[in-house]
Amino acid sequence: MHGMTVGETSEREDLLAAAVVEAVEGTSAYAGSVFLRSRDRKSVVLAATCGVPPSLLGGWRLIPVNSPIPVAAAYSSGRTVHLADAEETMRRYPQLAVALPYAFGSCSVPVGTGRETFGSLAIVWAASPGSEGLSRAQRRHLRSVANRLGVSLSALRTRTGNPVECDPGTIAVETPAPSAAAVRVGLLQWDFASGAFTVDDELCAIFGLDPRAFDGRAETLASRLHPGDLAAFRSCAREAAVEGRTISRRLRLRDYEHGGEGYRTVELWGRVPKADDLRAPTHLVGAVVDARAGQVAVAAVERLRDGLFCLAPDGRVTYVNHSALQLLGVSADELLGHFLWDVLPWLSDPDIEYRHRSAMISQAPASFMACRSPDRWLAFSLHPEADGVTAKVVPVGHPPPASTRPASPPYPATATAPARLGVMYHVLQLGSALTEAVTAHQVCEVVADQLLPAFGGQRLAIYEVRNGTMHLLFHTGGHEDFLEWLEGVPLHARLPGTETLTSGTPLFIESRQALSRGYPGIPTGEERSWAYLPLIASSHPVGTCVLGFDEIHPFTEKDRGVLTALAGLIAQALERARLYDSEFALARGLQQALLPHRLPIVPGIQTVVRYLPGTSGLDIGGDWYDVIPTSSGVCLVIGDVEGHSIAAAAAMAQLRSAVRAFAAVGHTPGDAMAGVNRTLFDLDPGLLASCCYIHLKAHSHHAYAVTAGHPPPLLRSPDGATNALDLDIGPVLGVERTSTYPETRIALPPGSVLALYTDGLVEEPGTDIDVGIDRLRASLAHARADSLDELADRLLHNARGSSYRADDIALLLTAIRSPGPG
Repeated sequence: MHGMTVGETSEREDLLAAAVVEAVEGTSAYAGSVFLRSRDRKSVVLAATCGVPPSLLGGWRLIPVNSPIPVAAAYSSGRTVHLADAEETMRRYPQLAVALPYAFGSCSVPVGTGRETFGSLAIVWAASPGSEGLSRAQRRHLRSVANRLGVSLSALRTRTGNPVECDPGTIAVETPAPSAAAVRVGLLQWDFASGAFTVDDELCAIFGLDPRAFDGRAETLASRLHPGDLAAFRSCAREAAVEGRTISRRLRLRDYEHGGEGYRTVELWGRVPKADDLRAPTHLVGAVVDARAGQVAVAAVERLRDGLFCLAPDGRVTYVNHSALQLLGVSADELLGHFLWDVLPWLSDPDIEYRHRSAMISQAPASFMACRSPDRWLAFSLHPEADGVTAKVVPVGHPPPASTRPASPPYPATATAPARLGVMYHVLQLGSALTEAVTAHQVCEVVADQLLPAFGGQRLAIYEVRNGTMHLLFHTGGHEDFLEWLEGVPLHARLPGTETLTSGTPLFIESRQALSRGYPGIPTGEERSWAYLPLIASSHPVGTCVLGFDEIHPFTEKDRGVLTALAGLIAQALERARLYDSEFALARGLQQALLPHRLPIVPGIQTVVRYLPGTSGLDIGGDWYDVIPTSSGVCLVIGDVEGHSIAAAAAMAQLRSAVRAFAAVGHTPGDAMAGVNRTLFDLDPGLLASCCYIHLKAHSHHAYAVTAGHPPPLLRSPDGATNALDLDIGPVLGVERTSTYPETRIALPPGSVLALYTDGLVEEPGTDIDVGIDRLRASLAHARADSLDELADRLLHNARGSSYRADDIALLLTAIRSPGPG
């Protein structure tokens, strides 16, 4: 954790570990994890786990914040994401369900202080179909744990000045799942002068004593021992003091837990601490170790004819009995501490690893059969708990046909194993995100958001091929000179960025020395490793994607395979996006041609307009605006034809022409709107439209306004008070041919500002439009109005910064400078 001292790091690790353990134990879950945001805020990083080791999480150590994954969604939204079972997970988060196709439920909650979100906390439990998931009380407990963790992390940051964020390379704090102890240890201190014993509660329990009633006397402890061991018990302190070394004694202790009739063996370990001066030793410290449970269990298991072995949560073998070793044909030294599928070639099928992961994550038994060469079939059954798996292996005859073979819940034993989790996740995640990216720039942003966090890179550049030469399309990550030498070079140049494209083979360069050997004289910049990915679509070279790493990055076989697969997805998406960009530019050019190129200059007023096209599709919209000088003043118009299509744009152009025609011949605002309504009926486009029309009277302080179902104009008074105008509302254009439109007289004092806008500026999915109008009103009221251009930009600030606009936005601001236009 960059910038933290050892003590501060330890304190943060303690906070994370305590929180995740409390979350798991308080909800009866079997696993939990804490993710904290990265420094660039683009990812959440696995910081702590309980129960399930990170190795089982595959590609989930680092998750982009915009991923459709519950822990990322909880962080981004600040809301609880509760998934009761696998069916709900598939319905709401299909990518997670495909990458982790197991029967489990999960709940993810944000970690923060209310004002700021630091990350998210998630727990996982075994869930059968139809499970209701966590109770309300359990969810409250989880949120309470997350909130306390957020407060503690904030306090630690305030006290130390160090950030909460995690580096991508942070090693997660791992806490094992709770399990029954096979070994009990009690602690003691023996004072030589007084003969008094100070012991802990566990030692009292081992000796069958009530901790509250223990009198601290050696005789009381000795009374619990076998008479033949009393001498050894009394002599251990003397030997430790005289010989100055650690002593060890095996003692027989009366078994009060089983009636006190028999004895069990414990071990006493003790030593005399070294004194700082030459005085005689004063006391002995030690421990009594009761390993009976473990010893009895091992003895019982070793007597069985069936093969039994234990796997840690990550799949490593922690114990194997003699029968299992014989059946597997391997020694204990070869197997202990390793994965079955790594040691035994005939168990190397990915399905075996999949079975273990399925058992651990769903906490449901699993089974499979395997053939040990040449023809010895063995049946394996896996029985999981949060702290690992107990497995049984027995010999069987030839397996039955697949059609009659029993299924291993929850998935068939003959099912094809899925790809490894990390591979599956990255392919699914990038593929899904690319389907939502329509422009070339959006494709590049998606690639940067997904690839850099997933593989730990710091820089990314995408070069496209234009006219047989390389041109930079996108770059992120700092270092402006990153690959600048590739700009403008022809495809036949002997450079890694072009050779990967002409050969169609990715280049993975792990060091500067390797780069210099392959391409002498090439600039290395500040990077130390590179991945050059050819982007080829339909056998056509599209470009090259380059990842840069500040540190030496060894590319594993899995890394190379995933990146090679992803390059094809990127190339297809980029080729599609370039076609879209060409068509989009043509459509936007047509739309701009239908709108006024400039607004007329009218004495007494100042007008400014802003127009932002939607980003959700290729089709053009029907928003329009106009400023029309007349002999009696000036008309301000804004309108919106429903839909996004060529038909909507055509109807918009015709309605704009109709408004100008009616205004030019002197029609009142009400008559002009009624005429425009009839025109829409005559055009018969099958579309509706809204419109607001305001006639500013010459040499006066007032105007007349009509509206056809359009959002109300906003008026900011000279003193800054801003309100939505309360106009008599007429029906939307195109509903009824004979509709009439009442006029409303409004006052426009000098120094006031009038704002007309289309609903794209104030509408948000799932929110009432009145909320958006009031938000715009507040922005207009509090923004500086000394420059109308700056005011317009401020009102559109949020909309400009959004990468997604479902609708076009038009904004027409008018500042009244004198008593009405003349």
